[in-house]
Amino acid sequence: MAGRAARLVLLAGAAALASGSQGDREPVYRDCVLRCEERNCSGGALRHFRSRQPIYMILAEYTNQICLFQVGLVMTTWPFSRFLFFQEPASALASFLNGLASLMMLYRYRTSVPASSPMYHTCVAFAWVSLNAWFWSTVFHTRDTDLTEKMDYFCASTVILHSVYLCCVRTVGLQYPAVARAFRAFLLLLLTTHVSYLSLVHFDYGYNLAANVAFGLVNVVWWLTWCLRNHRRLPHVRKCVVVVLLLQGLSLLELLDFPPFFWVLDAHAIWHISTIPVHILFFSFLEDDSLYLLKESEAKFKLA
Repeated sequence: MAGRAARLVLLAGAAALASGSQGDREPVYRDCVLRCEERNCSGGALRHFRSRQPIYMILAEYTNQICLFQVGLVMTTWPFSRFLFFQEPASALASFLNGLASLMMLYRYRTSVPASSPMYHTCVAFAWVSLNAWFWSTVFHTRDTDLTEKMDYFCASTVILHSVYLCCVRTVGLQYPAVARAFRAFLLLLLTTHVSYLSLVHFDYGYNLAANVAFGLVNVVWWLTWCLRNHRRLPHVRKCVVVVLLLQGLSLLELLDFPPFFWVLDAHAIWHISTIPVHILFFSFLEDDSLYLLKESEAKFKLA
């Protein structure tokens, strides 16, 4: 999440995060915003400004954020250029395309894989969880508020934990369903505790990042261990190996920090764009693996 705190200062939606980012707590920044609001956000000046705003700006409630946006532009050399009501248009578009790719692959999966496949319902549930996460990612990059930011973070955590559960079902749960059910209950409790702490106690960016890194490491190690043990017996498992390695490699883009190209395309947006084909490949792996499991279960049924 490199550059996250800096981006929060720039965006018009940073009002709801005034107590959350270091940039918003800077005395110079707060003083500039206060003086701007005194001049422009009351009486005739405010009515004049609102009368000139297009309908999409009014619906997105940007009329209440003009000072935060203008001061952010003045105080940084790395401003984002808003397009219509999209605060981060490249990241919003990339998130939407990731969601669209997930929706297309879900349709393909449900078309090609019968519901009798042992992993069918778990894979379909994972697809819907992913779609929900990309929806909130799109909303968050369109309009940054306290609610949309939390939903973006919480849904991202849900995807990681569901991937861990998916791996558990594939590696252990098919043979021991009770273990998978117990592990699912544990993950739900873990997610509930995580979300409750961030929502009700303290929204700690450092803790949230550390928690998701920990979830992600469990996910990576578990999937890779299973893949390396089965890649010779199951050729389609190589797709999963590529996905895991690519996702880890591409996540390094988040460590980059450079001015956005054309005031729109930053490292975060490039990361979201690059994950589109990776998600397609992962759903392709799930499709191949589900069909393999179906054939295996049918063969065992015939032998029985």
